[in-house]
Amino acid sequence: MARTATATATMESDRKKESQPAARKKEANGKKESFTFFAPSAETVMLVGDFTEWEQNPVSLKKQKDGSWKAVVPLEEGEHEYRFLVDGQWQDDADCSTRRPNGFGQQNCIRTVR
Repeated sequence: MARTATATATMESDRKKESQPAARKKEANGKKESFTFFAPSAETVMLVGDFTEWEQNPVSLKKQKDGSWKAVVPLEEGEHEYRFLVDGQWQDDADCSTRRPNGFGQQNCIRTVR
């Protein structure tokens, strides 16, 4: 029994190692998409979405001289849901007209990559 449990754990570990580089490679091959949020008085602006596993891997935006915040992110083709976290508060992208209810009484913004 112990041998089987050890073999299973080793196989799962090997599978995780194999899938991680592929995920990074896939992300690196995506089309570069620019995200901008205007918040001159903000301390931090984070981009979160299905492509960041939401709050698990947020993308920090960099503050620009004009008070806007910007990040460029590689995204695969298709629809991606996202929102901004501005000083810990959920915010919408004012420049995004396509939205979808998110189950929290608010809406996620949709970015379509072609």
